[in-house]
Amino acid sequence: MRVEDALREDMGAVRLLNEAEVPHVNSIDTDGFSWFLETADYFRLVRDGKLVAGFLIGFLPGRPYDSLNYRWFESKFPSFLYIDRIVVSPAVRGRGVGRLLYDDFAEFATGRADRLTCEVNLRPANETSMRFHLKYGFEEVGRQETEGGTKEVSLLAKATGDAQNSA
Repeated sequence: MRVEDALREDMGAVRLLNEAEVPHVNSIDTDGFSWFLETADYFRLVRDGKLVAGFLIGFLPGRPYDSLNYRWFESKFPSFLYIDRIVVSPAVRGRGVGRLLYDDFAEFATGRADRLTCEVNLRPANETSMRFHLKYGFEEVGRQETEGGTKEVSLLAKATGDAQNSA
């Protein structure tokens, strides 16, 4: 398995993976993924042979992204790298794909941001994601309701080596 940049020709497989995980992630059409490919600071995937085994999309502050959760972090922290979504194929769960992506993402953050940020659904609950993030060292820094109160998220952050070294 290897981590590599997402390419336009991967968007079909990425979208299928994403749609299989709704409501834990929001549904996105092909145009939406094309926008992510052009705009996101980080859009990488893990390839297992020819299979797209998982992907992660991330943003630095100051991007033209209207996500309520991204905007929350932007209002609280001057330096962060926001994880918009991570999706791992059920076919490879438990084989370290999420950790590969997060380790690569943390390396990407070096010199760019002093914390990694994300949200995890509390309602509807995404217990698998919450366990993963807590194990990876994330801590809750806030909560908010989204989508007209139909969802509640835990807003999580983890200091990067840059923040730890400057403390």
